[in-house]
Amino acid sequence: MKTVCDLCPRKCSLGEGQTGFCRARVNRGGIIVCENYGTVTSLALDPIEKKPLRRFYPGTQILSIGSYGCNMDCSFCHNHTIARADSTSVKWETISPEELVTLADAYRPQGNIGVAFTYNEPLIGYEYVLDCAKLLQQAGLKTVLVTNGMVEPERWKRLLPYIDAANIDLKAFTEEGYRALGGELETVMSTISLAQGRMHIELTTLIVPEFNDNDEQMREECRWIASLSKEIPLHLSRFFPRYRMSTANPTPVETMMRLEKIAREHLTYVYLGNI
Repeated sequence: MKTVCDLCPRKCSLGEGQTGFCRARVNRGGIIVCENYGTVTSLALDPIEKKPLRRFYPGTQILSIGSYGCNMDCSFCHNHTIARADSTSVKWETISPEELVTLADAYRPQGNIGVAFTYNEPLIGYEYVLDCAKLLQQAGLKTVLVTNGMVEPERWKRLLPYIDAANIDLKAFTEEGYRALGGELETVMSTISLAQGRMHIELTTLIVPEFNDNDEQMREECRWIASLSKEIPLHLSRFFPRYRMSTANPTPVETMMRLEKIAREHLTYVYLGNI
């Protein structure tokens, strides 16, 4: 008998031992298990601005941790070596929630304020993030997510009380664009809306030529963000050739400047990245 994973809108229907599209959630005895629980492929102490979060404890550091897997498949992914990996195709080590909190606490003298779950898609490791976030909160440390926002609302609501900040990707502002990446715009908009006012949020749109560099699409995106709050920071990041788009051209700087001007007509805080 198959079991449906209810974490994200993909709703993968998995037979015994079968792993979902994300490569991290598996059916074990009729129960969907987080197979990448505590598996760490990347660990670094980063400036908070690198997440990017520009208006959340600027000037501090945050312990950044990544695992493997993702529930989207972006052709321009910068971290595809872990995002499209599974437990057999990448090196990893196990760090328990208790060990992670101890490690984060030890970095306080270097300016560390907590832990950022990043690099791959953290929410496919939902159970690990939740367990760690609860312990980090008890220890007086911050929990940050860098996420694509592709999570079912009920799961997201359960996590919200334990998350202090998130940078959420808003990869395009059309359903067609999201379908091309294996995602769902409506779900991501819901994730952003539910987070607004309950944690600090900033948004990132990677500007990819001939994909989402349209003026009107940027206007619609920024109007929608402003309908939630004009104070939500938006990061417009310049595309460079990666993954299945390794032969594409980088986004022209002129395009970035033009879209920044449009965004500033609607939002208070707009930042350009990779310029």
